[in-house]
Amino acid sequence: MIPINDRVSIDERELEFEFIRASGPGGQNVNKVSTAARLRFHVAGSSLPPDVQSRLVRLAGRRLGQDGFLTLFARGERSQEANRRDAIERLVELVARACEKPTPRRPTRPTAGSKKRRLESKRKRGETRASRSRPPRDDSHD
Repeated sequence: MIPINDRVSIDERELEFEFIRASGPGGQNVNKVSTAARLRFHVAGSSLPPDVQSRLVRLAGRRLGQDGFLTLFARGERSQEANRRDAIERLVELVARACEKPTPRRPTRPTAGSKKRRLESKRKRGETRASRSRPPRDDSHD
């Protein structure tokens, strides 16, 4: 079990690892050894609480595929084990962020001053627009 916090943990059997060749510079090691780790985690089929799952889906963004799997790539280290640990650490950080309940927004009332300023700016804007129109016709010159 991988602990996230005191109430949430991830079973290691829920993680799927695949090791692939890393791209980029690195000489012979990159060309011969599959050190880059791809971690796949099925969010909906996991043992995470439903509220954490829904927040994790929002946080994952494009890392979450159509199949419901969260995919993380770790290719910064030279060994499989180091990349595996890096991928797990990043998953733990993501799930820990999903465990934090957002504080609900409490709507506040506008202050008297802000209401006054808003109405004043509306009045000025109306006067500006009214001044752009043609003056009213004077039909009293007979």
